[in-house]
Amino acid sequence: MSDQSNLLLSYYGDDLTGSTDVMEALASNGVETVLFMDVPNDALLKRFAHCRAIGLAGTSRSETIAWMDENLTPAFGWLKSLRAAICHYKVCSTFDSSPTVGNIGKAVEIGKALFDQAYVPVLVGAPQLKRYTAFGHLFAAYQGDVYRIDRHPVMSRHPVTPMAEADLRLHLKAQTLLETRLADLSMLAAADADARIGALCDTADGMVLFDVDSPESQARAGHQLWRLKRDNGWFVTGSSGVEYALLAAWADAGLTEGRKTFPLPGKADRIAVVSGSVSPTTERQIRHATANGFVGIDLDPLELLGENGSAALEKAIAAGIDGLKAGRSVILNTALGPSADRGGDIDRIPGSRHRLGRLLGTILRRLVEDQQLSRAVIAGGDTSSHALRELHVQALTTLLPLPQTPGSPLCTAHGAHAPTNGLQIALKGGQVGSDGYFSQIRDGLQE
Repeated sequence: MSDQSNLLLSYYGDDLTGSTDVMEALASNGVETVLFMDVPNDALLKRFAHCRAIGLAGTSRSETIAWMDENLTPAFGWLKSLRAAICHYKVCSTFDSSPTVGNIGKAVEIGKALFDQAYVPVLVGAPQLKRYTAFGHLFAAYQGDVYRIDRHPVMSRHPVTPMAEADLRLHLKAQTLLETRLADLSMLAAADADARIGALCDTADGMVLFDVDSPESQARAGHQLWRLKRDNGWFVTGSSGVEYALLAAWADAGLTEGRKTFPLPGKADRIAVVSGSVSPTTERQIRHATANGFVGIDLDPLELLGENGSAALEKAIAAGIDGLKAGRSVILNTALGPSADRGGDIDRIPGSRHRLGRLLGTILRRLVEDQQLSRAVIAGGDTSSHALRELHVQALTTLLPLPQTPGSPLCTAHGAHAPTNGLQIALKGGQVGSDGYFSQIRDGLQE
């Protein structure tokens, strides 16, 4: 393995869109970052030896505890071997998880044991994403208003992991026996914050949650994370708020060079989009795109998963090719908003959600190969994690951050498969982006 001892940070993303969220936050602020789809071999790792942050994209947000035991231990072990100052288990800023699916507490247990730590810091608030924690409770914005997460119009009704508890200490208590202590806003703002938080952490044996509700509290939390780190690597958990907090501390320490400028990539003549999201945000984006030149193609997920799935797959690909040959961008979706969600029926087929993501990835790869596309989009966090692997992509780097809608950058794909090596691709979580997001990606614009 090449020497990566200059790394500021390594991270594991619990889904693909969350992984690119971290990459965008770091790259935008001058920390060159690469995101690998799997543990790379030495030759691939050496290609990115200049990077100061290395990520590993995962799928644990949609996986079981048994899966985590089998897969997170070796993944965390590899990240630890990179000897970065901090190793981050990245979770969604909405913290949606449950005791049986995407169990964050279980992931913390694995990392805590592997890194031999008395406690694991947890930081979720990210004002850049309009996510806030105050006295342990999580709040998130939607359509211009801020909601407690258990009253959020979307996340309280998530199809797999609905959030029914806003107090993150209670939410975690349902997932692990580890105790969660709180470094709250008042403690972070105190004149003797270092001493008070030091005392809190000195006797902690589990997790310590750091409140973040503003740029000021974010900077204070970042100061604490960097101050408290251990010399032999430190395992932390949370949203990309971890990176935004650390960036302030790194800037104060002179470890970063500030924001980086990215040239606009220009307009693509045509792009292809596949979507497995049932979010109303994605629904608005699809409707906006089809009203602005995109061809919308509705897919029946049960047909794709059924006995005649191969025929349904070829029909979808043919429809996409027809739209692209006509000179138009295309969007192929399995649900146009919550009212079209077939999740109940899909879940009756074992392993169907992961398989559906892979099928959407196959559709996109075939469209890229047949029409020699240079740009594409995958919508849906869980969908992206499984779909991108069908494109034979090995790594991603940031091509164009989107500061108005952080968390959904346009990326450059790297890999040995010629049709997708160099592909410009955006991976969009269900709640991310403005209504004109797909047109924005097609046109290569930042806003």
